[in-house]
Amino acid sequence: MLISDEKTSIKNLSGFRTDIKNLFDGWKASPYVQEENLFPAEFLKALREIGALGALLSREEGGLDLCRTPEGGLVLMTLLRRTGYVSLSLGRCLEGHVNVVRLVELYGTYEQRRAFARRLQSGILAGIWVTDGAPSVTIRQENGQYRLAGIKGFASGVRHVSVALITATTQDGHSIMLLAPTTEPNRRRAGPGTLTGMQASGTGAYDFTDVIISSDHILGSAGDYLRQPEFSAGAWRGSAVALGAIDRLIDLLRQELLERGRADNPHQLSRIGEALILQKTAAMWVEQAAKAAYAPRMTPEDVVAIVNLARLAVERAALELITLVQRSLGLSAFVKGKAVEQVMRDLMTYLRQPAPDEALTDAAAWFVDHDWPEESL
Repeated sequence: MLISDEKTSIKNLSGFRTDIKNLFDGWKASPYVQEENLFPAEFLKALREIGALGALLSREEGGLDLCRTPEGGLVLMTLLRRTGYVSLSLGRCLEGHVNVVRLVELYGTYEQRRAFARRLQSGILAGIWVTDGAPSVTIRQENGQYRLAGIKGFASGVRHVSVALITATTQDGHSIMLLAPTTEPNRRRAGPGTLTGMQASGTGAYDFTDVIISSDHILGSAGDYLRQPEFSAGAWRGSAVALGAIDRLIDLLRQELLERGRADNPHQLSRIGEALILQKTAAMWVEQAAKAAYAPRMTPEDVVAIVNLARLAVERAALELITLVQRSLGLSAFVKGKAVEQVMRDLMTYLRQPAPDEALTDAAAWFVDHDWPEESL
């Protein structure tokens, strides 16, 4: 029999899942084409209104354990997938926000976790900015405090993020994580260039030169950011966002073929069937990866290998689907301003994650000598 707290947790998760469904149903019922360079602020506002940003926290901190439990992880998968359907740019920012919550949960002190939770409950958006600009970000101790210098590039949502988890290099050459305020407009810089897709993510750069922080802002120990399995296992969340875009592309394909009266053409039906196989295959891999990330008795090596394979399976499915859509719709799939063209371009940009070849060979090398873990089945 479930104890009272467990019953309450399941009930709250169920209610939140219903909130996600109702919000998504409303989004899906209203045809839209997101403006190319406009940050999806209204969609972010809607997520705030259902408490999505705070729901990521632990129950002790007023959340729903979305980053802690297998049950919460599956709800988080739904949230990320539905957000990716509506906007890959918003999905990128939300996935970064989740990453920050997870890292603070893993490496923060009790006081840091409580302080961060209070900020999240107020509705702020957190970002994870670890790619250095020129010059790279450094940190040095000065009069009992710490002075930062340098720039972070590829800063998603730079105008909307209130606090960022960044990495900085110490005088000893070690990399450490810290939480830094990011609300000064005069520190925002242009990004590395105009991306082919994902322009609505508001990617820019942020200059941390002469920002002064206290030791309370430093998170964990040197090298924690790259610590496994979390460093690689968190990639499942990006795959969930990409899966949402796969869902959207299939809906757009079906819709246009129906409008043209071409949905009953046998060649088009063949492509739709292939597209559905790709969609369901990707979905099964994402669910497998989400379950592995939360499996209590699975080895870190198993988790990392499964998530890496899932990431590549979703990438492959997405790229094959894009080809199918382009063949089915012809030149109309390349008309700028149409939703299908923008979603494809955003998805191709979103999929460019680092070291895909290494992820594949590392996972293969692990499973050459190890059986697939039963706990993930």
